[in-house]
Amino acid sequence: MIILTTNEIKTKNMKTTNLLRFGAIALVFALSFQSCKKDEDKNQEFIADDNTFKDFRTWTLKASNNGPDPALGPAHAGNDSTVTRDIYFDNNVSASGGQYPVGALIVKESKNPDMSVQELTAMAKRGNDFNTAAGDWEWFILNSDGSIAVDNNGDQIRGASLFNGMCVNCHNQAATSDFVFTQ
Repeated sequence: MIILTTNEIKTKNMKTTNLLRFGAIALVFALSFQSCKKDEDKNQEFIADDNTFKDFRTWTLKASNNGPDPALGPAHAGNDSTVTRDIYFDNNVSASGGQYPVGALIVKESKNPDMSVQELTAMAKRGNDFNTAAGDWEWFILNSDGSIAVDNNGDQIRGASLFNGMCVNCHNQAATSDFVFTQ
């Protein structure tokens, strides 16, 4: 049997109290750091430029779909039985906690064997509340070399609601997977 004096009990209690205080302070610090990190991520913004998608064919090929896809309708040559749709993800990016990180890049190349159909579309996770209705994604039409296509006025074909919202309206069907159909 071990018998402790009053001073020994007080010393043990003080050490336990100090240890608990230190642990509580460390926990508060860790939680506040994590909160700052989330706020920092929310305020980040990625803006694609004309070189962003140029090497997309070297990215990770996540999916390749052949033939008609009634769900696509006319988008991505969805009605064409000869079309193959290759979907590339930059740096094999994936969702964490259901959300893709700011700067995530995805390209869909729709083409048929004789190249009479070649359509390149892309998405970039822009962040910083760029497009909150669609998870901060921006959509693009690309040229065959991966540069951002321009319209007749010389303006890049990009934005939150391309073609009167056709991109976002369709991708809303995948809202639960951060507006991305291919996971």
